Amino acid sequence: MRIAILGTRGIPNNYSGFEQFAEFFSVFLVEKGHEVYVYNSHNHVFQEKTFKGVNIIHKNDPEHKMGTFGQFVYDFNCIMDSRKRDFDIILQLGYTSNSIWFFLLPKKPIIITNMDGLEWKRTKYSKPVQQFLKFAERLAAVSSDFLVADSLGIQTYLKDKYKKESAYIAYGAHPFMNPDESIVTDYELSKYNYNMIMARFEPENNLEMVLDGVVLSNSMMKIIVVGNHKTKYGDYLKKKFIAHTNIAFLGGIFNLEHLNNLRYFSNLYFHGHSVGGTNPSLLEAMASKALIMAHDNNFNKAVLKENAFYFSNAIEVKELLLTVKREDCLNKIQKNFETIINEFNWDKINGDYLRLFEKSISGTDASS
Repeated sequence: MRIAILGTRGIPNNYSGFEQFAEFFSVFLVEKGHEVYVYNSHNHVFQEKTFKGVNIIHKNDPEHKMGTFGQFVYDFNCIMDSRKRDFDIILQLGYTSNSIWFFLLPKKPIIITNMDGLEWKRTKYSKPVQQFLKFAERLAAVSSDFLVADSLGIQTYLKDKYKKESAYIAYGAHPFMNPDESIVTDYELSKYNYNMIMARFEPENNLEMVLDGVVLSNSMMKIIVVGNHKTKYGDYLKKKFIAHTNIAFLGGIFNLEHLNNLRYFSNLYFHGHSVGGTNPSLLEAMASKALIMAHDNNFNKAVLKENAFYFSNAIEVKELLLTVKREDCLNKIQKNFETIINEFNWDKINGDYLRLFEKSISGTDASS
């Protein structure tokens, strides 16, 4: 099959979940003998024409000059290029800025769209933008040949809202098997003597709630905050918590080995995400044998079940910090690790996507 992946900033991953999936899945497809193309922003740090056998197509991405509107221009450029390529399948990762160009997509290839989470619920967006995202979601849902839901909650939502079937395929994670304490030492940390939270700096990821809880607890154990804080919201949080020396903003870290070790050797790992489906960083925390404190919502509970502690406000964060002992919770850690091996491993996820592609090409029911 001749396959294109659209909707990301590109590979290798230097940003987030969709980019990581695009990297792993595209390489997997090449290893299975398929011809694969991934669209990259023109200013991606990786400027080669191929990556581990995957063809890279760089297209102009003016987001750095135009802000959010630049995403629409970038997606337009990618879609227009795809019209010249004779693809069999186009996989769209997300819909926020590419769905308005659905009428420009080439007619021959099968269009498969991963619908991501409920983007219009993100509090960073104004009311008009949220209304637009609802419109874009509908366009993607009704114009795609096949839909992918990364959580059972999203699958139910698509069925109820649009009367559309979708294939449930979550994200994956590699079980982390080779901890290296020297890596956390390089960050001036010691094993099980720091807490951790990792997220994009957006309000719905509840970084502020967790850090408020840290302050309320009066705990002097360091908490590291991993994520790109060079944003307006990041500036706000750094200013608010500047006096608290036990709160350390480390910035974005994209070295997976470093992230896995930081999670593995953390005391408590906070996952504040409240919007979306199956979150990649949550699966990686499970795969890294972190003890997880998760925001109390259905998406997180569907993955973690009883194998995590939950919070919904800063007071509850404080109580977790004061009462949870890692050494008493090894069973929860192990059960989450086994869940990754049995349900969310990358081999299974990549295989599920490939079977969806094969079914869609053959004309069988790809959502079953």
